[in-house]
Amino acid sequence: MSSKALASEASSTTAIAQTHGMRVNGKNWHAPKKAFRPTAGQRSYAQRKEQDQLKQAVKAREQEMKEEKEQERNRRIQAIKDRRKAKEEKERYDKMAEKMHKKIVERRKRREKRNKLLKS
Repeated sequence: MSSKALASEASSTTAIAQTHGMRVNGKNWHAPKKAFRPTAGQRSYAQRKEQDQLKQAVKAREQEMKEEKEQERNRRIQAIKDRRKAKEEKERYDKMAEKMHKKIVERRKRREKRNKLLKS
């Protein structure tokens, strides 16, 4: 294209943009309104279905990630509980060892372990 054609095209677009003039209601600070076209944003059935499938896939992935996160959290919590339980048990046996003989404490440990295995 020649520079003359570009200049004429640019001047015609600026002329179109500037021909709005005064708004009827006098609110010149608002952007000019466009024609109301109720069917402008509609999509075909196939497009809507495709969009729905995408949304479902994203939701499924999000749910999967949430479940993984929750499992990790529960695993950590369970590890903390197990550690605390072991610490309490050790303290209890230490307290018993202060009062009783070492062999009796060991025998009780073994018996309690057997009972736990039988009950579970």
